[in-house]
Amino acid sequence: MAEVEKQNELPETEEVEEEVDVELEGEDVPEEQESPEEDFYRNLADEMDERTLGRISQELISDFKKDKVSRGDWEQAYTQGLDLLGFKYVQNTRPFQGASGVTHPLLSEAVTQFQAQAYKELLPSDGPVRTQVIGADTQEVSQQAERVKDFMNYMLMEQMEEYTPDTD
Repeated sequence: MAEVEKQNELPETEEVEEEVDVELEGEDVPEEQESPEEDFYRNLADEMDERTLGRISQELISDFKKDKVSRGDWEQAYTQGLDLLGFKYVQNTRPFQGASGVTHPLLSEAVTQFQAQAYKELLPSDGPVRTQVIGADTQEVSQQAERVKDFMNYMLMEQMEEYTPDTD
């Protein structure tokens, strides 16, 4: 019991820091500030002049058009891929009106099977993160690795809502 009391006592050489409340006086003190959360979500466009808003909107439209043009090849390849998979419904007129446009679903089935298998591997029920100790494997290092794994899995699977749909 005496040992426990000695551990709780502060050594005489250490100083204890006390909290000090500071109040500012004068004209520079803001009356009432918005809470940080309200301030973060305020609409900045309400505080900007029309010329600045017009310049920003023109810049955004220009960047959108550049992005649209730059991904044109990707969109074309994607569309052709969907055509090959048989996901396009068309009314064929060749060689005659109402001719069948059947495509074999084997490629589509293979893609679906791959996605199902890959999903189980990329997002297992106990989480996607694994840890491995490199070097001396002490109990302390193993416990730290387990904590890192648990925290990373928690962040990916619980906090980062976009992780699962983006990975899928």
